[in-house]
Amino acid sequence: MFEVTLLEDRVEDGLRKASFQTCGVVCSTQIDIELDGDTIHRVKYTNGCNGNTQGVAALIAGMKVDDAIRRLDGINCKGRGTSCPDQLARALKSLE
Repeated sequence: MFEVTLLEDRVEDGLRKASFQTCGVVCSTQIDIELDGDTIHRVKYTNGCNGNTQGVAALIAGMKVDDAIRRLDGINCKGRGTSCPDQLARALKSLE
């Protein structure tokens, strides 16, 4: 029900770059992820609460994918059943 949709998944300059459309009940509409192996290199949200999404992206840069999933999975925003961080966890899970 709250699954993300893979828009693109490619390797460029040694980094895996994937883009996802969020489920539609959160404020962000897209999440772009860059991975260096199993380490998060960069995350960029489109739309959403700008300060919060920038904060999440900055905090998980350099983090292992599994650690980020454990920390973000299941976070609920305003009773929606998901959140921008949870959508990121779902996106990362789908790349494993």
